[in-house]
Amino acid sequence: MDRDAQMLCAFGLTPNQARVYLAVCRLGLAQVGRVSKASKVRREDIYRLLPSLEKLGLVEKVLGTPTKIRAIPVEDALSLLVKQEEDQAHKKMAELKAKKDEFLKVFKASSKAMAEEVEGAEFSLITEKAAIINKATLFLKKLEREVDIVSSRLKLTQMIGIYSELFKKALKKGVRFRVITEMPEEEDQIPRIIEERLSPGASFKLRYAESVPSHFLIVDNREMMITTSTHGILAEHPALWTNSVSLIEPLQRNFEELWHNSIDWASFKTQSEADRATQFVKQLKPSEHVIFVYETTEAKYNVLFNYIKCALEKGEAALYVCSETSPRQLKNAMKNFGIDVEKHEKADALKILPYDQFYIIDGKFSIANTLNLWNKYYKEALAKGFKGLRVTGETACFFKHNMVNDLVEYEKALHRVLDIPMIAICSYQVDRLNKAEEPINLYHELTHAHGTVLFAGIDNKLGKIEIRKA
Repeated sequence: MDRDAQMLCAFGLTPNQARVYLAVCRLGLAQVGRVSKASKVRREDIYRLLPSLEKLGLVEKVLGTPTKIRAIPVEDALSLLVKQEEDQAHKKMAELKAKKDEFLKVFKASSKAMAEEVEGAEFSLITEKAAIINKATLFLKKLEREVDIVSSRLKLTQMIGIYSELFKKALKKGVRFRVITEMPEEEDQIPRIIEERLSPGASFKLRYAESVPSHFLIVDNREMMITTSTHGILAEHPALWTNSVSLIEPLQRNFEELWHNSIDWASFKTQSEADRATQFVKQLKPSEHVIFVYETTEAKYNVLFNYIKCALEKGEAALYVCSETSPRQLKNAMKNFGIDVEKHEKADALKILPYDQFYIIDGKFSIANTLNLWNKYYKEALAKGFKGLRVTGETACFFKHNMVNDLVEYEKALHRVLDIPMIAICSYQVDRLNKAEEPINLYHELTHAHGTVLFAGIDNKLGKIEIRKA
């Protein structure tokens, strides 16, 4: 499989696309679960890959319950991929020819403007790593007033290490530093590195932007260096140095705009836990199955209500099965959070059900019945025009009714055989897990029945957020 998949990659497929296609070819008509096992590609990833494989014409979905997948014959697939590669090559050549005249026109105009510029403007394209570092060292030594930097987190860390002594001398002279880098995904170490290496005080300002479109450094608004690529490590790619006013001024304007739209690192630090949780639940994809472990009701509501709110804002339906409070109490909590419960219930976008109408009905729990209910509500959501379904269930009822073993088997089944492309968060209160028999084994079983584990511990309102892959 690995060798065949590797050979298929030469035809333009990614390794996972190749593995999934070959698995479907060998299985014939198959459910996603069987394809996942045969290809060794996670079910969640397969659902994300299927649209691209369908677009390429390599597979098709066979409607039914559950949905199955069928692949076109390998010979036909190879011919199709070769044809698509040819079409892309022709399209690329056509685009290059169309842009040729446009580029020459712009290039000649800019060359003329540079020739007419004030005498003394210089340009240097520096290609060697040592030469790039030395050039930056030379003009950093001449710092007088300010330096503006836009850099990736990796390159910024390396820059601080290489030029820390020059930076410290400049800061002692009163030079102002303004630095923009990407927002961190986890706790940021850069402010600590700056504090330890530079002792910057108020003259060194760090801000975060959603993305960094280019990497450059401007000194005293009179010299600049810009890299030709945003990838890789410091000085890995060639850099352009210039003292040309006609190039520095637009780049300086670009920096000011980016600075205005970025946020101070200290402000981001105080909000990062809530932002991380909100961002995490917003980015969940169909078929992802997450276990959410929390300590406080407030932490639970902040995460799950953001999750529900995101679904409603994106045109998806949402279903919440409660077992720690009554539906009425939960609705009041949602209203206080800012969710218009009546409006969304009236539109059938939001359903809040007690556990005895979903999980444990008439004192009995059935995995098959519960899976059938998920399937029923998912189909209803699509039939009513919603883009998808997000669900969450509180699991306290299983502990209350001494059905923890049933719960574990259910979670395993949900992760293993559920072919419905809905998003699911199963919520667990820490105290209940700790008080169960053999809590370590229970936690181990539950985490491995989910793709991702989300923790919310006690820390201010939301809680300390930690996200792990199981």
